[in-house]
Amino acid sequence: MRKDWDNYFMDIAFQVSERSTCPRLHVGAVLVRDKRLKGTGYNGSPKGLPHCDDEEHGCYIKNNHCLRTIHAEVNCLLEVSPEERMGATLYVTHTPCPECQKLIITSGISRVVFAKEYTPEINWFKYANWIELVSLSPTKE
Repeated sequence: MRKDWDNYFMDIAFQVSERSTCPRLHVGAVLVRDKRLKGTGYNGSPKGLPHCDDEEHGCYIKNNHCLRTIHAEVNCLLEVSPEERMGATLYVTHTPCPECQKLIITSGISRVVFAKEYTPEINWFKYANWIELVSLSPTKE
């Protein structure tokens, strides 16, 4: 049976997540517009800086969050032009955190599809009724 578009692009997001360099959580993101892949991102350190999986440095944890990495959503958004973001769908392996939610809202994305769901401490999406949220997960983590 042929996969629908949401599951097809989510599978790609999970493949992208395998490039993550933070051992705490591997997250992947894929930006799609008109059924065409525009950009990808995974969580990892800024270009040229030590990665979490580097034994000499490891994760930099504060308030139970790793501060060494740039989130997958941010890396994905940095890869594409503002014009390509307008009206696009962002596929993310995990529910975006509050900071990424704000960036997604501001970027012009109209749809967010995620697979692994959790309830963040602040949900900015509830105020952005123009963004369609789709969960591919039957249960919350």
